[in-house]
Amino acid sequence: MAYNLLKGKKGIIFGALDENSIAWKTAERVHEEGGTFVLTNAPIAMRMGQINQLAEKTNSIIVPADATNLDDLNELVSKATEHLGGKLDFVLHSIGMSVNVRKGKHYTDQNYDWTQKGWDVSALSFHKTMQVLYQKDAMNEWGSVVALTYMAAQRVFPDYNDMADNKAYLESIARSFGYFFGKEKKVRVNTISQSPTPTTAGQGVKGFDGFIAYADKMSPLGNATALDCANYTIAMFSDLTKRVTLQNLYNDGGFSNMGVSNEVMESFMKE
Repeated sequence: MAYNLLKGKKGIIFGALDENSIAWKTAERVHEEGGTFVLTNAPIAMRMGQINQLAEKTNSIIVPADATNLDDLNELVSKATEHLGGKLDFVLHSIGMSVNVRKGKHYTDQNYDWTQKGWDVSALSFHKTMQVLYQKDAMNEWGSVVALTYMAAQRVFPDYNDMADNKAYLESIARSFGYFFGKEKKVRVNTISQSPTPTTAGQGVKGFDGFIAYADKMSPLGNATALDCANYTIAMFSDLTKRVTLQNLYNDGGFSNMGVSNEVMESFMKE
């Protein structure tokens, strides 16, 4: 069901890869709610995914950009504001990558060149994106910037590896940059901490099926889906959340406040 929550609003969506990705679901929901946007992803990711199908479905253009490259980001923002006819109202940062995870390197035996690459892609790219938006004065007042994160930023999930560090840094950037964006330009900056979700990126984490099953048993409402996250993001893009900023918002079925559930306890109980 659509409510026209984003009618007349325009923005940029980073990270749509395929129909399993949260960015993809968010783009579909933004379109349904009346918003317009530019899609962007790294050139290599675009070759792996089906972003052209999404662009056609949502009547959007694609501007390839490496989110770690300031020249690419400046060009992206310039092209987006030109194509959309003015300043932006929303931006979704849905980017994450760990070479150490992909290559099977243990957290205690990292390749630090890979660590730095993953940190740049997953976290520092968020600062770079907001710095370009800020310096180009590309956001409308009461605009909304959202980045996706995961609870491993606060608690230990051993196989999440260096991505946990990346997400912790990402959340800190949201608070620190969000202060200046809010104080000086009335722009909101928040992160959404999502349940483990079977996206292409998520499934690369060792033991991911176990993550999902455990979280589902722990959460009173069960795991939030990619569509649930998209809907939450729509709410954060809308004018209904104009005073919400600097927050890490959990969309996890209640997992983040649980100690243990009966379902989990039962799996350890002897007959």
